[in-house]
Parts: sequence; structure tokens; C-alpha cells
Amino acid sequence: MIQRIKQASISMKTSLFTVILFLILTSIGNSQVFEYQTVTDELLQNPPDHEWLSWRGTPRSWGYSPLNQITTENVNELQLVWSWALDDTGSAQAAPLVHEGVMFIPAPRGVIQALDASTGDLIWEYRPGITPSIDGSDREITAEELGDAALPAEAYAGVGRGVQKNIAIYGDMVYAATENASVRAVDARTGLLVWESQTADPSLGYFYTAGPIVANGVLVTGITGCERYKDDVCFYTGHDPLSGEELWRFSTVAAPGTPGGETWGDLPLRFRAGGDSWQSGSYDPVLNLVYMGTSQAKPWARAVRGTDGDALYTNSTIALNPNSGEMAWYYQHLPGETHDMDETFESVLVDVEGQDSIFKMGKLAILWQLDRQSGNIIKATDVGYQNILDVNPVSGVVSYRDGMIPRIGQQIDMCPSTSGFKSWRAMAYSPQTEAMYIPITLNCELATFGPTEQILGGGGTGPVRRINYPHHDANENLGELLVMNIPEGDIKWRYRQRAPINTAALTTGGGLVFVGDWNRYYYALDAETGEKLWQTRITTSAQGFPMSYEVDGIQYIAMPAGVGGASWSSMLPRDLAPELNRPLSGNSIHVFALPKN
Repeated sequence: MIQRIKQASISMKTSLFTVILFLILTSIGNSQVFEYQTVTDELLQNPPDHEWLSWRGTPRSWGYSPLNQITTENVNELQLVWSWALDDTGSAQAAPLVHEGVMFIPAPRGVIQALDASTGDLIWEYRPGITPSIDGSDREITAEELGDAALPAEAYAGVGRGVQKNIAIYGDMVYAATENASVRAVDARTGLLVWESQTADPSLGYFYTAGPIVANGVLVTGITGCERYKDDVCFYTGHDPLSGEELWRFSTVAAPGTPGGETWGDLPLRFRAGGDSWQSGSYDPVLNLVYMGTSQAKPWARAVRGTDGDALYTNSTIALNPNSGEMAWYYQHLPGETHDMDETFESVLVDVEGQDSIFKMGKLAILWQLDRQSGNIIKATDVGYQNILDVNPVSGVVSYRDGMIPRIGQQIDMCPSTSGFKSWRAMAYSPQTEAMYIPITLNCELATFGPTEQILGGGGTGPVRRINYPHHDANENLGELLVMNIPEGDIKWRYRQRAPINTAALTTGGGLVFVGDWNRYYYALDAETGEKLWQTRITTSAQGFPMSYEVDGIQYIAMPAGVGGASWSSMLPRDLAPELNRPLSGNSIHVFALPKN
């Protein structure tokens, strides 16, 4: 292994010279990042305050920047300093990175761009099928090979295909997971493709929405597109960052005859679906564990999928050794989940009163606190919005309320809707206030689940007739920023508005929290009180993962915008707030700073 890595390192040095020569000879039009520091494991774990090296800032996934130039006293002076249009060929939920004054931003359909973080000027871009590989070849899969996976962007706008939420940076490369079910590495200095590793067959429906996380020198990534019946299941993989070699694979659905296999009853493997990974993970370097989340089993309703079993390892938080792929523990939040109540979203690592904890929240708006070494439940805090089940706050055991387990053709009145209270819009933690800032959508629905055939290619989520309505406590508001004290779990304050909050939250050392909404506004709120201190309106819905960074002594706030997504980004606003409208294009990023003296 060591010898292989040494050889790969020598090869990379040779390749870098080749890249420079290739750029000169071919004049492809890309510039180059000349000031670049190699990103190490230590740098990822302890990034300088002025950088943003992981999709949520650090591998702990706080969504917090310690920068404090922008404060509660001067945030009202924020001005737009530059903006950049992203591709409008698919959904956009961008999570940019900043390193050495360069912003690396994922765009739809696998595009990656490097921008000057202080001016917004393009340095280079990687465009699949157009940008050459570092060895001069083009490794992009053809449309003929993709088959149905090559449908236009609009065909998948509602289910997430084409979304590229986050990328990772490590060594001298930027890493992405693609809509074509591959993991790829791009040279951080030039934007040239270095390698691509195909992990699954996209013609079977496999694709990625979440990018890799780097954990102890390994790229860890979870795939999605697992709702249809096929002779395969969802999985996590670990890849060598130098070569792209797949080092291990962990199946998120327990097969017959394996530990946990009995929890699917007597269903053959081909009829065990779900366990997708919609969001990237977090990493604890001390324990050397990476924490990933899985979605529910498919079809959604037990009666439709044909088993009342727990269906491991769906709707779980899973702790893996990133070097071996071995599972250290799992915690299944909702065994045998039956309403599409995902628990697959971000894992926030916070040490609370001497306990190494992991915090999770899924669609039901239950805040789970787990011991991140053992996976044991510490506390489950139901904020009281849902009507589907009861959860024991100490044991975490859940029990469905009478009449709330769906039967085929029987309407149920459920809060939340299948869109959920909490979704991919990541919560943020502030060490200043010791609070979690959680974007919530207040909605319910009348749902009637229909049957699905058990045939290869069938399955899916299962048909659902849905009638959306506002939550009875919402006063016609759809959007909420819910703030919870840690570790008490009580509610510190709520901010509510008509339009759904449509971004992740960002907290800063200046005592601020930033979010954006479906109605094209960005906001800055006082993190302590919830008072709105600043707002501005943009081209289309705010959507993605805000972040903050500093270049040449100036703090910037970067806020993405975009269209696409699932029902919470289209059906809910259309049904419940029809007076609100947004353009159907406008994927972009907007960067703000205080005026120069």
C-alpha cells in the first residue's frame, strides 16, 4: 500500500508538469491557481478562521464561521460586492469552499468552477465532457451509454438528479460525486480531470447528490437512486484520493442471511429498496469515525413495501471506520418507518458537558442526541409539531399513535407532510450561544398511499395522493427558524414568516445567523434574540449552503441561490402560498461585505 501511494505521488508530480505543458500547448482557455497550499488532514481538522474547507466549515458540520468583522452593530451596512451565475441546466443547492483566496463552487450537472473569492472572476472551470482530462483523454460517459439517465435536466428537477450539493478539497485536488454514479477528482490548480471512478450503473437509476467527505485520507461517499427494485442496493464507498481506487463498500440495506437481514422479513434482496444518502457526512478524528445518515425504506409505507420489519439499516445514523469501512455502530431512529420521515440529514458533532455527542434532526423535528463513541441515545427532544408518533425522551423508543400507520387506500391526516418539517437545509450550531439554528417548514397533509407492483424496475416511493395544508399552529406561516438550547433542548426563540426558509443556516462569530427564503430574500438575524437586522432581495429563491470567509482582511458572506429540488421547493409554496412567485431560472451565488473605508 505504502509503495503504491509513493508511486502515485511521483506520478502526480509528473502529471502536474504535464498539466502546465498541456495548458500552454492546447490553449484551452483556463487560467491557473498559482498560490495554492496543499490541503492536509490537519488543515481540514483545524482550518484557519478565514477559510471554509468543508461543506459545513469543518468536519464537525457546525455551519459556523468564527469571523467577527461583521457584527450585530454593522450588519445593516452589508453590500453586494460580486455575484456569479451558475448553470441553469439542473437544480442548484451549492455548498462552496474557499481556500487560499479561491472559491471552489459546485454547479449543476457536474460543473465545478474556481473563482477569485474577492472579485468573483473566473479562474478555471471543469465541465464534464468538455474539459480535457489531465492525461488528455475524455472519460465522460456518453449519452448512449447513459440511456434514460441522459434525460434533460428538467426531467429530474423534482427528484434531485443533476444536483451537486457539495464538493471536497484535499491534497491538490477537488473531489465530486456525479449524477452519473461516479466519483471524480479535478486538479485544484487547473481544473483538469485527474481520475474518475465508476461506482454503479446509472442506467439502473443510481446517482449522487451529496459529495464526498475526507476522513483520515479516505474519500467517503454515499449514493442515492435506490428506490426502484433491482438486484443491487444502496451503499457507501471509500476511495483512495490519489488514484480513485475503491477501498471498501458498505451496503446500507441488510441482505438476507446477513446481520440485520431478518428485519426485512422474507423479502428477497431485489425487493429491499431505500437507504439512500442525500447528505454528506461528518468526521471525528479522535475516534476515527465518519458519521453518515440513511433515508427510509422504499416504498414509503410498510403496507406497500410488504413488510412490517425494522428494515435495517434504513433511517439510521451509521458510524464507520473510514479506512476499513467497518461499522462501529448504528442507531435506527425510526424502525420500520412508514411515512417518508427521513433521518438522513447532517450530523452535527458537539461536545456537551463532557459527552462527545452527535446531534441529528429529521423530518419529524425530533432532535436526537447520541453518544458518538457508542451510538447510545442520550436524549430525544420532540419539539411538539408532529402528530405521527410518540418518542421516549430517555430511551428513544418510538411508538406510532392510533390510526397513524398507513394502509393502502386509507387517508391519514399527518403532520408533517411527506416533505417534512426539517429537510436537507442544514442546521447550524453556535458555540457563542450554545444553540442550534434549524430551518423548519410548517406543513401537514392528507395522504392516501397506493399499491405498487413487486417487479424488477417497479417499487419507487409508492403512489401517494397528497393534499397539503398549513400546520394548525403556524398562523399561515410556512417558514420558521427554530432555535434550541444545547444541551437543555428547550426552545430559545422562533422566527416565523410566510415564505419557507430555503437555505441551510450559517452562524458567525459576530453573533449573527444568516438564512435565505423561497421568496428571494436573504436575512441576517441576531443569534441571541432573533431580531432581523438586515435583508436584501435577489434574482430567484435562496437555496443552498451559506458560508463566510476572509480575504485580505475583509470578511465576506456568500449566499447561494437556485431552483429545483423536491416538493418542499415547488408543491408546498404553490399550494400553500400561491401569492408568492419566483423565476424558474437564476442559479447563482451572491457575495456581500461591509463597505470599504
